[in-house]
Amino acid sequence: MVNTGKKTIFSGVKPSGDLHLGNYLGALSQWVELQDQYDCIFCVVDYHAITVKQDPADLNRRTLEIVKHYLASGINPERSIIFQQSDVTEHTELAWILNCVARMSDLNKMTQFKDKAGENQENVSVGLFDYPALMASDILLYQTDAVPVGDDQVQHVELTRTLARRFNQQFSEVFKIPEVVIRKEGARIMALDDPAKKMSKSGQGAAGYIALADTPEEAEKKIMRAVTDSGDSVIYDKEQKPALANLLTIYSLLDHTPIKDLEASYRGKGYAEFKHDLAGVVKKFLAGYHLKFNCFRDEDVKEILKQGMAKAQPLARETIAKAKRAIGININR
Repeated sequence: MVNTGKKTIFSGVKPSGDLHLGNYLGALSQWVELQDQYDCIFCVVDYHAITVKQDPADLNRRTLEIVKHYLASGINPERSIIFQQSDVTEHTELAWILNCVARMSDLNKMTQFKDKAGENQENVSVGLFDYPALMASDILLYQTDAVPVGDDQVQHVELTRTLARRFNQQFSEVFKIPEVVIRKEGARIMALDDPAKKMSKSGQGAAGYIALADTPEEAEKKIMRAVTDSGDSVIYDKEQKPALANLLTIYSLLDHTPIKDLEASYRGKGYAEFKHDLAGVVKKFLAGYHLKFNCFRDEDVKEILKQGMAKAQPLARETIAKAKRAIGININR
C-alpha cells in the first residue's frame, strides 16, 4: 500500500455463516464510509472459522461469498486491500509469538469463549479458546490505528491493546496501540423476534434475522411479522420500545433518513403502516444488493484475493521481522 499519510483500518469477517442485515448495517456499510478517511485493510478471516468444525467445500464457497459481499457493499479493491487471512502466513506466526506474551488469565477473561463453549468447555478446540490471540495478530501485523468492530468484539480489541503494550514494554516499540471504532447507530441490530438479543443466525430461528441472501419477498414477510411494543405510536425509545427502536434504526440506516424525521412522518399513524413501508425499504435494498452481488464471478474474486495478498504480504513481513528481531530471532537478518 502506498503511504498516503492516512491512518490504517483493519477488520475482517469470518466465513462461517451467511451474512445478515445486521452485519451489513453494523459493519460493511460502515467500512465503505471509512474508505474516505483511512487506508483500509479488509480480511476474510478463514483461520478463525476453523475453530469449530467446517465442511471444506462450504468453507471455500463462503470465503468467496464474503468477498462478494464486500464488493456488493461498496468496498473498492482499488482503494482498499481485500485478502484471505490464510494466504499471509505471518498471521499465524505472529499469533504464536503473542501466545508467548499472553497469559492464561488474559484469555480466561474472554466472555465470548464462555458464551460459545457454554457448559462444554472441556471438549471444544483449543483454537476456540485461543483465537483472541490470532485476532490480535491480525490487527497488529498491519500497524493498525483503528479497528471498526461491533460492541461484542470490544473486549478482544482491548486484549490486543494489552498484548501490544506488554510486548513493547518487554522488548521494544514494535506495535502501534490500536483504537476501537464503533458505529453510533447500527452497531447492534437486534433480532426481529426478540429485541433483547442481537440479530444472529446462531441460536435463532429464521424469523429473527434477514439474511442478505433472502429474497425481497422473504424479507418482507419477516418485517411484517416482527414483534412490536405495546401502544401504537412510532417513537424511538430503546428502554420502553426496544423492538420499535430497532426497526426505526434499520429504516433510518437503509433509507438514509434521520430517526427524528421518521418519527415526525409517522405521527398519528400506526405500526401496520410503518412496518409496511419499512418492508418496502428493505425489499428495495435487497433487490439492488442482489444485482450487485451477482455481478461478481468466482474468477473475479480469486484475482482480487491474489492482488490483495500481494499488497498485504510486504506489510505483514515488515512487522513480523521487527517482532522477531525484538525477541532475539533472526537478529542479523
